[in-house]
Amino acid sequence: MPIRDFFSVSGEDRFRDIESEVLEQCLSTDQSVVLATGGGIVLRERNRELLRRHAKVFYLRTSIQELARRLRNDTVRPLLQDTDPVKKLRELYAVRDPLYRQTCHYVVEAHRPSVASLVQWMQMQLELGGHLVQNAGSRPLGQTA
Repeated sequence: MPIRDFFSVSGEDRFRDIESEVLEQCLSTDQSVVLATGGGIVLRERNRELLRRHAKVFYLRTSIQELARRLRNDTVRPLLQDTDPVKKLRELYAVRDPLYRQTCHYVVEAHRPSVASLVQWMQMQLELGGHLVQNAGSRPLGQTA
């Protein structure tokens, strides 16, 4: 079911319940995973604790203006289906930015020139922190055969 429909039928609270359950499942594995969360994942204290304790969190930060540009044609994010989406983005940012800063290990300015350079920077941070060890024959993050 599209997220917009789910919000209409079951509400945001139920969505956040499921989001928290999935987060806990993803972080309980012994496998290394890359997890891209939705922007509201940090709204619950338990989620922030799980992320901080069991993951290396990168906050991909960008300006409200850039977010508005990227999302100007969005029709699926229920919280942005508002008469003034830029105002709504400002409100969401005001609440979420401090929570992301509290949760993250790294703040990444997401306006870097390319996805590849962004990934390379993130990989370097993990390597410098001793959290990412390259195996013989492995490829850097973001590179395929």
